[in-house]
Amino acid sequence: MSTTAAPPAVVSPVEQQGQMTHREILSALSGMLLAMFVAFLSSTVVSNALPTIITDLRGTQSQYTWVVTATLLASTASTPIWGKLADLFSKKLLIQLSIVIFVVGSMLAGLSQSVETLIAWRVLQGLGLGGLQALVQIAMAAMISPRERGRYSGLLGGVMAVATVGGPLLGGLLVDTSWLGWRWCFYVGVPFGIVALVLLQRTLHLPVTKRTVHIDYLGAAFLTAGVSALLIWVTLAGDSFDWASTETALFLAGGIAAVTAFVVTELKAKEPIVPLRLFRDRTTTLAIIASIAIGVAMFGSSVFLGQYLQISRGYSPTAAGLLTIPMVAGLLLSSTVSGILITRTGRWKRFLVAGSVLVVVGFGLLSLVDHETNMVLLSAFLFVLGVGIGMTMQNLVLAVQNTVAATDLGAASSAVAFFRSLGGTIGVSVLGAVLSTRVGTLITTGLADVPGAGQAAGSGDIGLANLADAPPAIQTLIRVSYGDATGRIFLISAVIAVVAMAAIVLIHEIALSTRSGEERMRDEDVPPVAP
Repeated sequence: MSTTAAPPAVVSPVEQQGQMTHREILSALSGMLLAMFVAFLSSTVVSNALPTIITDLRGTQSQYTWVVTATLLASTASTPIWGKLADLFSKKLLIQLSIVIFVVGSMLAGLSQSVETLIAWRVLQGLGLGGLQALVQIAMAAMISPRERGRYSGLLGGVMAVATVGGPLLGGLLVDTSWLGWRWCFYVGVPFGIVALVLLQRTLHLPVTKRTVHIDYLGAAFLTAGVSALLIWVTLAGDSFDWASTETALFLAGGIAAVTAFVVTELKAKEPIVPLRLFRDRTTTLAIIASIAIGVAMFGSSVFLGQYLQISRGYSPTAAGLLTIPMVAGLLLSSTVSGILITRTGRWKRFLVAGSVLVVVGFGLLSLVDHETNMVLLSAFLFVLGVGIGMTMQNLVLAVQNTVAATDLGAASSAVAFFRSLGGTIGVSVLGAVLSTRVGTLITTGLADVPGAGQAAGSGDIGLANLADAPPAIQTLIRVSYGDATGRIFLISAVIAVVAMAAIVLIHEIALSTRSGEERMRDEDVPPVAP
């Protein structure tokens, strides 16, 4: 029992840093939630604009992929480092710094005159994005005790929902508005970021609690180098060089060597970025495997959905955003309902299993799409997929949090999110390479059936970069090829989702604990029951 005499209705629990009142917490959250809104909005607002951006800048399919992958990779690799820095420096200052980095990256991305420079500035955006994703959660944990955090977590969910639904629609509207254009997809987050900076300066007051930490820079460098080498190889192989070539051998050898060095570094590091001891727990390991698979399938396929709707089906960016609403609606509905039912019953595995099955079914149905698929059917397929993702994504984190020791809650939760994001990065790159190869094959086959195609095509390859300037017959061929090739990446996503389903089925269900994090910490000396 607390010895501090304070009215419980006004003052938050004693365990909280700074003894902040409920009103002070809400005030401080306003700036952080706005910062998170900027982060989520930036991830979704560009998706529907990408086909227009790449066409306008005369980019290729590989470059289309890397506009997305660059941001994902930078944010994934930098997130653990931001988290470690939060133990050394002011969390408030770090959040503000990440906003500034993100805003500068956004402004420069909007000024890009080529795809190469756009990708470079998207990396800078990703560094800021990684900071926002990590630091807002850390600041909330510092501000609000575990037993009170549930009162405010719904606000974060609401921000995610608004950004998820509104981002694609806003992106489409900006692209379709003649006096704005696609560059405003990068500028639109800037005013929100500036307002968030001002709010944070006025409302967020956290003590700077320093402790001696050892930042695993070497591990971060090896992880980034290994993943980047393998992703660049997957993106370029079959296009810039053959799959069986000297370049492939060099990329593979370098990537595998860097990943091996990362594992060795993590085993010896005092405070590793990814504590390998977490993998001793069966639930954590299986949940991470499932999260990687869900990330590959979800991020990878959703990026190319907007491309399918615009390039192949001819919808405007705004219409393409509206057509993704069934998937978002299914996701929000299932995540909300399953969360309520899990809270009531304390059982979660049945929802995870059902969700993973629906993800497989949803991707299986989407693998049937081509350039003539009925849009009502497509909407139904997307709704099924959304329901499945909503029941699996966050509940995997819940399963891990309920299983690991209280002292490992933060590390385990961030590990699941880290690997899901890493899976998304891999998915975008791998599925983009598959789509590019399949489109090239279909176009090559189709050229023989298009009168005069040989003269129109010249000696070069035909693809997305030629869409704006190609003759009508070639444009039609490109659009049909993209429509027919999209089903291939959904089929691969379905196969990957089977891996997630198998991992989830093997997880042992443990009834949800009713003890808070503080209560579990007091019981930490009791040996955990082996799963």
